[in-house]
Amino acid sequence: MTSAQFSASDADGMRALARDVIAPHLRPGDVVILSGDLGAGKTTFTQGLGDAIGVRGPVASPTFIIARTHPSVVGGPSLIHVDAYRLNSLAELDDLDLDTTVEGSVTVVEWGEDKAEQLSEDRIHVAIERERGGELDMDHPDEGLRTVTVTTHGARWDGVALVG
Repeated sequence: MTSAQFSASDADGMRALARDVIAPHLRPGDVVILSGDLGAGKTTFTQGLGDAIGVRGPVASPTFIIARTHPSVVGGPSLIHVDAYRLNSLAELDDLDLDTTVEGSVTVVEWGEDKAEQLSEDRIHVAIERERGGELDMDHPDEGLRTVTVTTHGARWDGVALVG
């Protein structure tokens, strides 16, 4: 297990972090677990991944449908985008049959901490913390410093240097 920490000051920074630091290392079968408060930038991060690996979009939050598949438009892996926020148990996540699609796709699970680890021992956990305090600028709600901690798990990630 290795960890690296990054920062992003706005939505474009979150997309760039996903595109430039994580996406170059992704391959079919990879699982990315995202955690962070509402508005932290989990879906924005996933948009950056989707753009970088070349999937059909737009990538939007799958909150109400729970899981959405974005097929590749460049011959690469599909992106399976899951929102586990409304799931109450591991059994409910298991009911989505994600294990049948994990091998050929990149699977991103928002709110997946303590739920999605069963999908693969080789995974990435991205924890996003948004700066607190001050007034929220409603004209620019995606701005504000985020601290992003990326932790890799499993032999698949041994020797992979995540640098920004």
